[in-house]
Amino acid sequence: MYYVLTLLVILLDQWTKWLIVASMEMGESVKVMNDIFHITSHRNRGAAWGMLEGQFWLFYIITAVVVVALVYFMQTEAKGKPLMKTSLAILLGGAIGNFIDRLFRGEVVDFIQTFIFGYHFPIFNIADAALTIGVLLLFGAMFIEDQKRKRE
Repeated sequence: MYYVLTLLVILLDQWTKWLIVASMEMGESVKVMNDIFHITSHRNRGAAWGMLEGQFWLFYIITAVVVVALVYFMQTEAKGKPLMKTSLAILLGGAIGNFIDRLFRGEVVDFIQTFIFGYHFPIFNIADAALTIGVLLLFGAMFIEDQKRKRE
């Protein structure tokens, strides 16, 4: 069931990226909510915020290690811990989503542009959002597990 969640994240990520590539020119932007949320066609050849641009071999190695680690933890540490398994499944989907872009496009398609309290947050995608949500859920799961151990 958790791998189905991973697959759903990957499919949603790849479908939305395909829509952007197929229907928008690079740099084109559509206001969804003025000064809050835009859909902006952008490409990223690096990691978060464009760091380490063009270092694909490094991303391939890191992603392979992360995917193996996530699957391992889902099968071992997260047994009987639904929130932890959910967080790892979402993280796995996000990691694979951006990996697919790097592997087949040579760049990551980003398109979600937000303006939070006037700050122009870097443009991101569904895979990036999944990674962020997965990390937050993982912290929550770890906190809950820690509280359970303290009570026992």
